[in-house]
Amino acid sequence: MERVSSKHGPRLDEGMKHEVRGHVQGVAGGRAEEWKTPEPAGEDQPEAGRVPNADDSADLSRFGTYIGLSSMPGDRQALRHGAAALGAPDDVLDDLDRLPDGVEFHTVTEIWAALGRGSADRRPG
Repeated sequence: MERVSSKHGPRLDEGMKHEVRGHVQGVAGGRAEEWKTPEPAGEDQPEAGRVPNADDSADLSRFGTYIGLSSMPGDRQALRHGAAALGAPDDVLDDLDRLPDGVEFHTVTEIWAALGRGSADRRPG
């Protein structure tokens, strides 16, 4: 009696694996029942807002690392002095130099907004 493998071959096995991926993992584009697909928002529903870009959040986080709490509230000079003490890189110091003179900032998001990079009224997510 000759032994035969129950596999179809690596190429066919791989193709079959991709065919059932939607069923196994619930990936979009699978053959899910129609009732499982989400409906679009109705006319009485508010419009979806802008989702912050992950890169924007990472840039803000990096920037905020160099703004010391002891510098706030503070003006451009106090913020720059505090950032330099924390070892801020040149690009952060250059950004702080661009801030308007004579304005006192209370939060990192106020500073970020003054640089034209976001809204000062962000809500934590």
